[in-house]
Amino acid sequence: MARPERFELPTPWFEAKYSIQLSYGRIFFAVIIEGLSLVLVKTFGRNSFDIIAVYSKYLKSHQLEQINQPKHNKFYACIEGDNMYKNLALAFIFTLSLVFMKNLIALVVITYFCSSYSFAETYKNTNDQQNGKTFGQLMTWVFDGEKSPERVEIETSNQWQELAPDQTNYAVWIGHATYLINNGDINILTDPIFSKRASPIGFAGPKRMIPPVMNLSDLPKIDAVVVSHNHYDHFDIWSLKKLSKLNPETIFMVPAGDQKRLIKAGVKNVFEINWWESFKVSNTTFHFTPVQHWSKRGLFDRNKSLWGGWFMQTDNLALYHAGDTGYSSDFKTTYERLGAPDYSFIPIGAYDPRWFMKDSHVNPEEAVQIALDLKTSHSFGMHWGTFTLTDEPVLEPPVRLERALIDQNLEPDFFRSPKPGEILQLTK
Repeated sequence: MARPERFELPTPWFEAKYSIQLSYGRIFFAVIIEGLSLVLVKTFGRNSFDIIAVYSKYLKSHQLEQINQPKHNKFYACIEGDNMYKNLALAFIFTLSLVFMKNLIALVVITYFCSSYSFAETYKNTNDQQNGKTFGQLMTWVFDGEKSPERVEIETSNQWQELAPDQTNYAVWIGHATYLINNGDINILTDPIFSKRASPIGFAGPKRMIPPVMNLSDLPKIDAVVVSHNHYDHFDIWSLKKLSKLNPETIFMVPAGDQKRLIKAGVKNVFEINWWESFKVSNTTFHFTPVQHWSKRGLFDRNKSLWGGWFMQTDNLALYHAGDTGYSSDFKTTYERLGAPDYSFIPIGAYDPRWFMKDSHVNPEEAVQIALDLKTSHSFGMHWGTFTLTDEPVLEPPVRLERALIDQNLEPDFFRSPKPGEILQLTK
């Protein structure tokens, strides 16, 4: 059998150049090891568990290196040594043992977090922007050496308890992208997540820093629920099922491609909507509008369902919920087609590192530009302070929002970052 070729590492992590002997068997084992390490890191939290630190130390001690060779694209391999296969086998067994320590079901998490593979995509952004990152880019972020932001409980309010049963025209930020809204016609709930974790499993995944300020039992009768996209921090099936049981007459509006998921879960009155389609509940018309994002819940369903924002309109009031989005021209188009909303709910968090998040998540400065593009009268922030999903400090988004308003010579009430639980008046 021909001797395997030798390759030289272009830029080793340990500031030295090594010669490695490469074979398909070694590539196979190395890729498995790195894939399972990604499961562990993304399941239990980057820099959050001692087992990850131990595992990382183990990998470094066995000199796992990244190489870039045209024939095999980007992959990981071990430096040549007498005990090569023994070391790979030990690393593989060690990885599996760590997984079993937290239950083998944790492997399911990779189906959401690992977005390195490119499968047939059904939906695209309006500018054809592909928001996916390669496996190498994802690994670069995961193992960049940056510590996860310190978990901080943001200040909340109990003001919602002062709501009268017949009170109208208000909003309450419950947390993340979940808003309770009364628009003078019906009660609306956006992207409801009341679970402890934004994850397909209950014991692992991003955990809340603050509980929902209102429990499901505290909510008024919900007439309509809107969901922006199917990521676990916005499309929480447990919460949606509970809401359906609390009020079987609730209407659920989801992006195209997600209806079957809720019907399978036993949720009734589910309607899926395409961009620029409308659906009317009572005297409120819901328009589903484009934003720049993506969808994925499993390994093989990337962009198989749509994503978007919700423009909610009556004769007296127009509201807009942006869901989850990067900055794009979609908001100018929304204004041109539907007019200016009176109030908008726009994300301001989950934006660092920018090289990785920019296409999918706006920062506070871009959030202000969205409000300007929409020509909205007032905006409220969301999508920060509930889960630690990215690298920016937990308390940074509202600080940067305030600075952005000053830089643009805008009044403080043009774009506010309310406390969860605060009553926000929606009057013209």
